[in-house]
Amino acid sequence: MKRSTFRILFYVKGNNPKKNGKVAIMGRITIDGEIVQFSTKLETNSEQWDNKGGRAKGSSAAAANLNRLLESIRAKATTQYNHLMELDGYVLPDKIKNALLGIEEKGKTIMFYFDKFNAQYKSEVGTMVTRTTYLRYELAKSRLVEFLKQEHHGIDDIPFKEINTVFLQDFYLFLRNTHRSGNNNAMKTMQHVRAVFNYIKNTGENFADPFANFKMSFEKKERDYLEQEELSVLQNKQFGSERLERVRDIFLFSCYTGLSFCDMCDLSKENIKQGIDKNLWIMTKRHKTDIPFKVRLLDIPIAIMEKYEGTQEGGKLLPVISNQKMNSYLHEIADICCIDKKITFHVARHTFATLCLTMGMPIESISKMLGHTKIKTTQIYAHLIDKKLSDDMNLFAEKLNETKIQLVAS
Repeated sequence: MKRSTFRILFYVKGNNPKKNGKVAIMGRITIDGEIVQFSTKLETNSEQWDNKGGRAKGSSAAAANLNRLLESIRAKATTQYNHLMELDGYVLPDKIKNALLGIEEKGKTIMFYFDKFNAQYKSEVGTMVTRTTYLRYELAKSRLVEFLKQEHHGIDDIPFKEINTVFLQDFYLFLRNTHRSGNNNAMKTMQHVRAVFNYIKNTGENFADPFANFKMSFEKKERDYLEQEELSVLQNKQFGSERLERVRDIFLFSCYTGLSFCDMCDLSKENIKQGIDKNLWIMTKRHKTDIPFKVRLLDIPIAIMEKYEGTQEGGKLLPVISNQKMNSYLHEIADICCIDKKITFHVARHTFATLCLTMGMPIESISKMLGHTKIKTTQIYAHLIDKKLSDDMNLFAEKLNETKIQLVAS
């Protein structure tokens, strides 16, 4: 493709001095013979202007400062020209003029809307959404700024209408290659950007949705959980380390209550109440969704709770450490117990759900205990049980086939 010709020069309106005797400095942008003119909003004395060079004469501080401002305008115009050429393959001089004069409203840029969206989201933290999710939107915004600076000539914003499907695909690859994000993490970031475009649409803006032809695809991952035999090994294991014993106890507590890591951190004496059945129940709200939930305390979690009673400050029940350290120690525990699974703290929650399902508990009851907002979320665990049933049947079929039973015709 032939590169278009681009020039910007400065001149003065020498025949039209102002009341102070100075003349206005004008700019002229030429692209492929098309010309637009604009005011730089700068001025000088006509005798101090070099018409041929398009700059102030002399080496005085005033002349040097004026030339520096003119070069800044030239650099901004050149950057905008290069950016638009890469984006569209052509540039109209009016576009550069508008960018220089700020005619393209800030309200038409992606960062303007990202800031508005995130501000609205932040206002809902603690009532409708969590701070963790809000921070993920802030991270998506910073990743987008980083992408623009690295891949689009150093700019940190762009009119949202200039974002197209190719731009999104390049951004996705940037996340995968530069930040080594897995597909699902990268897709979550893309979802956050899409949410901002949905917000823009709701403001009444009319534009071609760049996500219309962008395929959002998540890789299905098997959710690990512990089976009853593995739980028994974990429960009966004697650890020589008090550190590992504490982590094992907290993990088991979650396996028999379904509490998430954040909910475990928040758990206090106030959350333990006697139910109408005279048994002890955990009665609180999920940290993530603020949804109320109730879980009866079985013998094992009660024993763990009594083991650490009075050892924690602020009414907390259990010695919960950071999630990162917890997961690191759980890997160590899995090795010691010869459990060939990647155990993280969240596996405990999966274990609780699958245990309840295998014991025949209705999925609606499990959903309430887990504090899910949708039954569809809980149904993921039902798929695990279906898979286990299928695996068990395959094993049964293999053993049956080994007997080589022959059907005798009557």
